[in-house]
Order: sequence, then C-alpha cells, then structure tokens
Amino acid sequence: MNEIRVANVRLVELSATPAEDPGNHASPPQARADTGVYSELHPGPQGWPTASRPRRKAALYLELETTTGVVGRYGPVDRAAISPLAEWLGSALVGMPALAGNYIWDVLARSHRHSRHGHYKIAMSAVDNALWDLRGRIAGRPVWQLLGGGGRPKIPAYASTLGSFHDGDEVERTAAELLDEGYTAQKWFFADGPAQGVDGMERNVALVERTRSVVGERSALMFDAFMGWDVDYARRWCDRVEHLRPDWLEEPLAPAAVPALARLRASTRVPLAAGEHLYDVADVLPLLQRGLLSVLQVDPEWCGGVTELVRMCAVADAFGVPVIPHGHGIHAALHVVASQSPALCPRVEYLYHHKPARLGFELDPPAPHGGAFDLPNRPGFGIELDDHKIEQRTDLVTTS
Repeated sequence: MNEIRVANVRLVELSATPAEDPGNHASPPQARADTGVYSELHPGPQGWPTASRPRRKAALYLELETTTGVVGRYGPVDRAAISPLAEWLGSALVGMPALAGNYIWDVLARSHRHSRHGHYKIAMSAVDNALWDLRGRIAGRPVWQLLGGGGRPKIPAYASTLGSFHDGDEVERTAAELLDEGYTAQKWFFADGPAQGVDGMERNVALVERTRSVVGERSALMFDAFMGWDVDYARRWCDRVEHLRPDWLEEPLAPAAVPALARLRASTRVPLAAGEHLYDVADVLPLLQRGLLSVLQVDPEWCGGVTELVRMCAVADAFGVPVIPHGHGIHAALHVVASQSPALCPRVEYLYHHKPARLGFELDPPAPHGGAFDLPNRPGFGIELDDHKIEQRTDLVTTS
C-alpha cells in the first residue's frame, strides 16, 4: 500500500448574505487589555455601536486533500492564518506523509523562528486540527476515540455570556434562563477596569452580587477581566466579593506577568484562571510550577492544535490543575475534553451568543442540550458543510 500523502492544501472562504438585516444594535462593552486604560475610549454601558447595513457572513475552512482523495477539514479558521498558509505552510505540506502528525507538527515548528506564537501558530493549529480530522476520516472514527477516550457519554458545558448586556434586569434574566436550560456553570464578562474608577468597581462588584442572588448554589460562577486590570484593582475586587464564592477570576492580568500574578495569588483565596493567551508548554510551565492557576484554559485553535493541547493536559495533570479549553472554537476542544478524565477536563466552554452563527455554514454543528454535549460520533471532527447555506466559495489559498 502506498503511503498516504498530502496532495493539495486549500483555504476556502464560504460566504452568504444574512437572511435578515441585523439593523441598529450595539456590542456590549468588555474590560480590555488594550484600549481599556483610556477612559475616553470606553463606550459606557450602552456598548459599542455598529452600522445598520447588512453584513456579509463569511467563514474560512482549511481542507487538506490526500493522494487517495480523502479530505481532512477544520474550521472556522481565523483570518490570521491566511498569510502563513499562503506564503509557506501550504506548499510545505504538499508531499508530507498525511498520517505522520507529530512529524509534521515538529517540522513546521522548527521551520520558522516565530512558530511559538502569533499568526504562524494559529495557522499551525489549523493544519494540526485538519490532520486529526483527516486521520479520523481514514479510520472511520471520531477524534476523541483516536485519542483514547470512551467513558463519557456527555460532556458538560459552561455558558459563556460574552455578548450579554448588564443594564436593566438582563443579568438576572439571563442567569435564570441559563439555569433553566440546564447549565450548572456560567461565566460573565466585566465591562469596566481601573480607568472607570469607583463607579466601574461598583458595577464589577454588583455583577457578582446580581448573579449569585439568582443562581444561589445551583451554579458555578466565573468572571473574566480579559487582562484589563492591575494587581491593586484585582485585589480590591477580590476582597469585596470573596464571600460570594466566585469560582474563578479569569485573566485579571497579562498571563506573561508572572511576578504580578504571584502577588495577586498570595493576597486572595479567589481562584485564578488563564490560558487562552498561553501558546505552548513553555508558557504554561512557570504558572503551574508556582501554583498560580486553579484552572488552565489553553485554546486548541491558537496553541498548536489538538497535538499541543494534549501535551498541555499531561503537564497540567502532573500539577493537579484541571484544563477547561478556551471556547474560541468548539470542535477540537470538545474532542480533547471527551478523550480525557473528567477529573482533568471537567467541561468545555460554550459562547452561546456566538457559536450558532459562527458555525452557520455547517450541517448539524455541535450544540449543547440541557447544558451538555452529546458525544460526537461522526468520523474526524464531523465537520460537514451545508451547500444550501453557502452562496459563494472562494479559494484564498490553494496549492493545486
């Protein structure tokens, strides 16, 4: 039997005009690491305004075709992957043995000085995930089964509320609705940071009070500051809400600020979480060695794909730190979590406002029911495209 090799690499853009005009609406504000330090760039509780014109919907999918005609697919893929795939990665993959995933990962990582982080790593992640899908399709098995999983008929999800406003009674209404839908954990996003002063701090404290008053002990509650705070601000917030038992404070500081994070860790009993902006084992190890994280949240679409996420799970397991992957995507994260012990990977993140639209070109995309995902059973990641929802296909990268 001839060895199966990569014959063609395509990055395909799928697009369509939404059936409904989104109209005038706003995007809720979020505490930010970039412009959040400037109070004049904060939109206030009304959120960020957006244009009222119809916006064309688009998504990118990477396809790796083999010499036998089997195609591995992964997506949606970040637009940041276009340039690395077009300039080098795509052509470098052609002719490689398609089943040699670790070999390909290592070659790609060693072949570029900037492979540890950034756009190159995002493109590498897409390649790695597409290769896992390919192997699953060849074997006729879902990826979680290739990884050795099998004892988890359902995968719990926590509801990530990015996109929810905090004004009026929306917080209380949303928290109650999520409980009714079966979620046993929910995460909320702060709109304010140090630049918003005393009023912003009061809103951030009130968010914990409002959610806890609704869910009581029936749900875990997590809160995300998106690297937008400093040590003193985070410490004061923790002092104010510790009695309300937040299950974690996520990314109050930049994850590379290890000494600052250590000072915060030493001053509070509120659990700390981070990981979506940690991109390899070398990034993760100092935080685990110093006991700074209660939860690790690396993202398989940014950190190097399923291959690197599984490695990070093994490292975190040695330190007794659970891994709940960041929810930028769902396919790779869901399959890795399904392959691991529930003690190590207890649940996945689901951005319930965003995922249905993000996966809108797919046939029967994964979605939780009663706060949990059924175990996927299609080969690979099971990503199939719905031709009825696609108006146009454009090859942004192709090696044929």
